[in-house]
Amino acid sequence: MVNHYADYTMSTQQLALLGDEAVALGAIHAGISAAYAYPGTPSTEILQSLIDTYADGGPIARWCANEKTALEAAIGVSFAGRRALAAMKHVGLNVAADPFINAALLGIKGGLVIAVADDPGMHSSQDEQDSRFYAAFAMVPCLEPRSQQEAYDMTREAFDVSERYQIPVMLRFSTRLAHSRAGVTTRDAVEQKPVSKATEKNRWVLIPAFARKNNAMLVEKQKKLTDWSTTHPVNALELPGNGKIDLAVITAGLGGNYYEENLDDFITMRNGKVPARLHIGAYPLPEESIRTLCAASEKVLVLEEGQPLIEQRLRGIMPQSTAIAGKLAGFDGVPPGGGEPGPVTRTGELDPDNVRLALGLPPRPGVAVNIDPASLPPRPPQLCQGCPHCDSFDAIKIAAEALDPRPGHPDVGINSDIGCYSLGVAPPYEVPESIVCMGAAVTMAKGAADAGLKYSIGVIGDSTFIHSGITGLIDAVTDDIPMTLIILDNSVVAMTGCQPTMVPSEKLADLVLGCGVHPDHLLKLEAKKHLVEENAIKLKTAFEHRGLSVVIFKRECIEALRKQKKAVKGSLDGTKKLKEAL
Repeated sequence: MVNHYADYTMSTQQLALLGDEAVALGAIHAGISAAYAYPGTPSTEILQSLIDTYADGGPIARWCANEKTALEAAIGVSFAGRRALAAMKHVGLNVAADPFINAALLGIKGGLVIAVADDPGMHSSQDEQDSRFYAAFAMVPCLEPRSQQEAYDMTREAFDVSERYQIPVMLRFSTRLAHSRAGVTTRDAVEQKPVSKATEKNRWVLIPAFARKNNAMLVEKQKKLTDWSTTHPVNALELPGNGKIDLAVITAGLGGNYYEENLDDFITMRNGKVPARLHIGAYPLPEESIRTLCAASEKVLVLEEGQPLIEQRLRGIMPQSTAIAGKLAGFDGVPPGGGEPGPVTRTGELDPDNVRLALGLPPRPGVAVNIDPASLPPRPPQLCQGCPHCDSFDAIKIAAEALDPRPGHPDVGINSDIGCYSLGVAPPYEVPESIVCMGAAVTMAKGAADAGLKYSIGVIGDSTFIHSGITGLIDAVTDDIPMTLIILDNSVVAMTGCQPTMVPSEKLADLVLGCGVHPDHLLKLEAKKHLVEENAIKLKTAFEHRGLSVVIFKRECIEALRKQKKAVKGSLDGTKKLKEAL
């Protein structure tokens, strides 16, 4: 294969590129360290061009088992401090929705961009869903190019925006742009960033206590993001003349191209009258620009590629005879004055007291207590006394300390998962450094290893591994990634009430081997207190292996054992009573 990577990163030049290729090259020139995807038209050519053209000397570019594992690996690269791209088609975003929504709550370190190709007209898809709704739902910025040049430029910009606001950025485009070719003027590439893992304490740990704070921070970002989109040069507002205008046009995406193609004839038909116009290519919606446009116009025509996202939102932005109060109005905890209904809190749950404030009613005398929850003594949940995970985490801590004794262990990254073992983030263990969504421990560890983190570790429970970890392990097996996956096997789904796992413990090792893990690098350990030191030594050896290793810690959940004993005792008592009755 011819290596063109060096040729494409040297200097400014003119190239004829597909939209997908422009995104790929924009990511290269933005200094990405890794890109992941699952093939799906019309997005396939993004990663394929990275694999074909930039194989030697370029960033890591790998196909994954699905879009979820692809995005989680990209999140892992970001955790390791480097830039990453995840590419998918619109329905693939459904598969990746869990990490996509949760990633917005993280303190993104290395720029993270999700390139999503929509398919209006269903040329090769089962629906016409519009990914901008996902961006709005997740409260993340979205850039929508309408030319190959903008696809290149906006891809580069997206990484800068991601790091500036510590948030993932969606790049949304459609089939016509993805699969048509046009000239693109490139600029010099920037260097890849060094490995520098995220160190902000608990910023990447999405257990409720920390996620609530992160959610409040995400809400606080929205004003800054709206200011950014309002002043973005692509969101150009054109107001010809003075006074009231009879017609304004709002365009978005390729709708802007088609409007401009017909503009001369449109102006002629209108006897030379030029309509006001706002083009939108950066989201959140530029609300002030929309208000200014609508205030100056009698009628608004919306031309947007995909579903009517802008059109549906206009009623909530334009001044109306009927005032609207609700969560979008903003809420600072202060009761609105004058007894009038006011804004509703946007974070947390509704309750009788905050609904009273929204209705303009005063607090109930003698009932409402104004106490800051943060001032109360914390009572976080903890691992059960005697839980096998306690002994597993003790061994992991000792092994990590032996590998890198520096504070924070900068060469060691521990990505954990969803389950009762997520409580290991609390003292005295404080082992997990990230908890994002089910299965992400595997693929984030893979992404961090791809990014160059020396010792990358994933920690996952047996049930969660079956739920969402198998596909990530297959990705790691395929590339023989230098990482260690630790499976904490307590034989049940403990956190939700000790339901049985789909695969019994005695078959878990066979399942791991069936995924392709080499038998020499599958280690089975007993999670017992007297074996902690011995297990730590064996763990350290597994961590130092420069390929994939898997460790299974095995011991039954003590709560499940209690329930089993109680059930057995109940059964015996019942049998005894039955015999006595007979």
